[in-house]
Amino acid sequence: MMRYVLDGSEIRTKAAMLEALAKAMNFPDYFGHNLDALTDVLYDLPDGEHTLVWRSPQTLRKADPANYEQFVDILGNADRLTLVLAD
Repeated sequence: MMRYVLDGSEIRTKAAMLEALAKAMNFPDYFGHNLDALTDVLYDLPDGEHTLVWRSPQTLRKADPANYEQFVDILGNADRLTLVLAD
């Protein structure tokens, strides 16, 4: 099982979230830093269980509620990923 931890305490924008996800989950260099690319790279996760612990998600939720909801939707619906929101 792979476990990733994302510190969201400073994430206030979509771009910052994409960058932080790429770093935390060690996305490939070709990752396109957009929501479609995020969906693609999550679909391509290796077999097995993957857990993303997103600490301080409220920072993005307060700064950019619409994009927060998009990230929760995409991450929460990825087949091989379990999303844990850790306020």
